[in-house]
Amino acid sequence: MFKTIRNAWKLPELRRKLLFVIFALLIFRVGAAIPVPYINTEYLQDYIAANSGTIFGLLNTLSGSALSQATLFALSIQPYINASIIIQLLTIAIPALERLAKDGGEEGKKKIQSITRYATLAIGLLQGWGYYTLIRSYGLLTNEGVWAAVVIVVSFTAGAVFLMWLGEQITEFGVGNGISIILFTGIVSRIPHMIMSLVTGVKNWAANLDMTNWTEQQINSTIVMNPGIVALLVVGMLLLIIFIVFITNSERKVPVQYAKRVVGRKMYGGQSTHIPIKVNLSGVLPIIFAQSIAMIPATIGMFVPSSQQEGSAWHTFLSVFNSTSALYAVIYFLLIIMFSYFYATIQFNPVEVANNLKKNGGFIPGFRPGRPTAEFLAKVLSRLTFFGAIYLGIVAILPIITENITGIQNMSIGGTSVIIVVGVALETVKMLEAQMLMRHYKGFLE
Repeated sequence: MFKTIRNAWKLPELRRKLLFVIFALLIFRVGAAIPVPYINTEYLQDYIAANSGTIFGLLNTLSGSALSQATLFALSIQPYINASIIIQLLTIAIPALERLAKDGGEEGKKKIQSITRYATLAIGLLQGWGYYTLIRSYGLLTNEGVWAAVVIVVSFTAGAVFLMWLGEQITEFGVGNGISIILFTGIVSRIPHMIMSLVTGVKNWAANLDMTNWTEQQINSTIVMNPGIVALLVVGMLLLIIFIVFITNSERKVPVQYAKRVVGRKMYGGQSTHIPIKVNLSGVLPIIFAQSIAMIPATIGMFVPSSQQEGSAWHTFLSVFNSTSALYAVIYFLLIIMFSYFYATIQFNPVEVANNLKKNGGFIPGFRPGRPTAEFLAKVLSRLTFFGAIYLGIVAILPIITENITGIQNMSIGGTSVIIVVGVALETVKMLEAQMLMRHYKGFLE
């Protein structure tokens, strides 16, 4: 990865693109440090930290702590991501949008993108108002009134729309997908905070042990084991990253043979190729959606003041759906599997692929064109999706299991962050390698 970036830096054109990306990300981090007025950020940070197991904890991680600090980019690019997913689903459900996406060509893509932008604005206003309502209900405002509400909601919405525009500029003039890179930067910016939380959690674990009846040898061994636990967790995280990289690059190559055709005096076709089907076809979307739904009870509890009182009905109910409970982990795991199958069917349509192969004279060896080919592809897709769903579920609940074993807090969203960071890094490096290959085509002719 670092070798690819170093080689890309030597090329003037790619160097300008990399500098543009760095400058854009610098703007993002500056905006993520500019607070919105009329909000008491000190109490807000404590409140978000106390409710890290809710959807706000996830959004705070993805925004690089901008949500808990109530900065200009507090909503991050979540409104754009939500709008893109909604429009994608509506494209499948509404025939007019489906025709526009498939048959509209470049003009159709522009219209879909324009609709997504307007949807981003609407979702940004809705989320901004919801965030303001939460802050006001818990008395975290320094000034209440219509003007304060307008300033806060408009500032949050403007920040989300600006990040959408900035991401599009990175995609057009930089390297990689701009939205993904902004999301990557927000998560990476929290690495020092995550390290401090890890060290603090290990210290608290050692401090809470009851050493009354312990011998001196047991106490000394526990003190030695304290940094050992940190080292063990770090090694485990590195192994997890290696595992994620391996699965992300894994794919099933379905062989395809094209029949020879004689057109005039020339013969076409006859070559062999393959259809690559990734093991994790749906990416990180199943985890994000499953986590959002599994956190609904805890998120609703944030708007109910009685949920903070021990012994109340709401407090008892929410303790069952706590982000570290066994029930939450089971529901979370099952939702991931469900959404993995759902998004896999959206990303890859076996019937459509089989029809395209049949039209172009292609076939999979051992299977007749048409329905037998579609059934074979559906079978392959189902097996790969099952393995990919199990992989996503394990990565997602592994931090929850670790948190219950070690007692270290705020690890329940670690799996999501690691998958996003690794996926974006691999995607960006591949794009860099592709652009470098385009500029070295001369070597293939010599």
